[in-house]
Amino acid sequence: MANYDYGMLQNGSDIRGVALPGVRGEDVNITPEVTSRIAKGFLYSLTLSTGKSPADIRIALGRDSRLSGSEILNSFCEALLLYGVCILDCGLASTPAMFMSTVFPDYLADGAVMITASHLPWNRNGFKFFTKNGGLDKGDITDILNFAESAQIISRLSAASTPENEGKRITAPLMRTYSANLRKIIIDEMSSACEASPRKGNHKTESKPLSGMKICVDAGNGAGGFYANEVLKPLGADISASRYLDPDGRFPNHPPNPENSEAMQSVCGAVLSGKCDLGLIFDTDVDRSSAVDENGKEISRNAIVAMAAALIADKYPGSTVVTDSITSDRLHDYLEEVLNLRHLRYKRGYRNVINKSIELNKKGIPSYLAIETSGHAAYKDNFFLDDGAFLATRIVIRAALLFKQGKGISSVLDRLSEPAESVEIRLPINASDFAACAQEAIDAVLSLDGISYSPFGIKCSVVRPNYEGVRISFCGDFSGWFLIRRSLHDPILPVNIESDTPGGVEAIKKLLKETLSRVSGVDTSLFER
Repeated sequence: MANYDYGMLQNGSDIRGVALPGVRGEDVNITPEVTSRIAKGFLYSLTLSTGKSPADIRIALGRDSRLSGSEILNSFCEALLLYGVCILDCGLASTPAMFMSTVFPDYLADGAVMITASHLPWNRNGFKFFTKNGGLDKGDITDILNFAESAQIISRLSAASTPENEGKRITAPLMRTYSANLRKIIIDEMSSACEASPRKGNHKTESKPLSGMKICVDAGNGAGGFYANEVLKPLGADISASRYLDPDGRFPNHPPNPENSEAMQSVCGAVLSGKCDLGLIFDTDVDRSSAVDENGKEISRNAIVAMAAALIADKYPGSTVVTDSITSDRLHDYLEEVLNLRHLRYKRGYRNVINKSIELNKKGIPSYLAIETSGHAAYKDNFFLDDGAFLATRIVIRAALLFKQGKGISSVLDRLSEPAESVEIRLPINASDFAACAQEAIDAVLSLDGISYSPFGIKCSVVRPNYEGVRISFCGDFSGWFLIRRSLHDPILPVNIESDTPGGVEAIKKLLKETLSRVSGVDTSLFER
C-alpha cells in the first residue's frame, strides 16, 4: 500500500486500529492488504530470530469474539500460506493460550498471533505477537511494522521462499488443550494441599474438587466463556449464575473489561442474586481478570493486586512484587507489613512491570509477581505471562480450599485496609504541543515539594524514588497522596488521588487546581465536578 504509515498502528507492544466502518470519524485502517503486509513482517522477523526458511516455520493464529476477527484471521493466514508456512488455526482463543501454543509439546509454534484489541470498542481490532520467549516488546513491534512497510523486505522474503512448497492450514484445538492444563493445575494443587493437611483423613485425588461450590463467570461476550464451561463445570462447580458466556463481538451487555464500572456491577449483582461463593470477570481476550467475593464485593484494582500477591506470599516470603505506579499506600502496607513481601511501584503498562520483574530476577532479586491494577497479572512460574485465566485459577484453588473450611475468599483480604476516598481524573491538554505542556504541568507540581498548604493544614512531600510522573504524599490534618503523570499517546494528564480522611480528596483537588491553573493549556475544570 503506497504511502501507508504502518507506524501509526503501533500501541506500545501491540498493534491496534479500526477494522470495521460504522463509527463517525474512524476510518478503517486494518484492511486485508494491511493485514497481509503485517503477516509478512512477522514472518520475516521469525526467519531472522529462528534462522529457519519460511517453509519450515509454524505459526499459530487465534482471535477473540470481535466481528472482524474471522476475516482478519483469514487474510493473515492466506498471506503466510504463499510462503509455505504451516498455520495452526486455533479459531476462537485467548491471548494467553496463544502464547502457550509456543510451549505446549503438541504445538511448538515458532510464533503465535492473537487477533484482538483487548477491551476497545467493537469496531477496533489488532494483533499481539508471541514467541517461546514471551510477548514481543515495543521495539519488536516497531521492527515488524517497518518490515511490513518495506517493499525490499517483502521481496527478500519472497526470494527465500520456494513456490512448490505450499503452506498448510491445520485446525488446532488449542483451547481444549489449554483448558485441560488449567483443570490439571486445580486438581493437582488441591490434591497436594489436602495431602498436606493435618486433618486430611483419607483424602483421595478428586476428579471434581469444586463440587458444592457455586462460581459465577462473567465473560462479557468475549473469549472467556470457556473458563466456566471447560474448566469449572467439568470439575464439579455450579456455574448456573454465570452470564454473557457466548461470544458476541457486538458486546451487547457491557464492555468486557474488569476496570469498567458497569461490568463490575454486573458480576457483583450476579454473585449476590445467585448466592455464589465466588465471581470471576475477564476482559475480551482473557489476559486480565478480577474477582468478586462471596459477599458481592469486587476484588479489583488494588484488591486484585493484594489477592494475587497473597496467593504466593507463603511460598516466596520477602520476594518483590512489581506493580504499576498508581497503587495505593494501603496496598503497600498490606504487601510489606502483612504479607512480608517487598513492593516496587514502577510504571504503567503491563510489559513495563513484567520486564522490570524479569530484570530484578536477573540481578538476583527474587520477584515472582508483576501486576497492574488493571488486572494484568504475570507470575514467574507461568512464564511471566499475563494470564487472566491463570490468576483466576489460583483464586479458585484458594477459594475452594477455604470453602472446605467453611470460609469465604474475603478472608484472604480481611487485613487489607482501604482509603476513605479515591478518584481518578483525566485532565485534557489543549495545547498544540501537548508533550511540552504536560512537562510544564509536571514541573509545576514538583514545586509543591516541602510546602505547607495552610488552608488545610497539610504538608506536601514528593515521593522518591518514583518512576512515572510525580507522586506527592500529605501529612497533617489529613493523610493521602496523588500521582500525576503524562499519557504517552493522548493529550491527557491522568491524576489519581486518595485520602485516608473524608474530605481529603476535595482538598487535594483544590490544591491541584490552584497549581495547574497557572499552566496554559491544561483544562482544570474537571476538578470542580
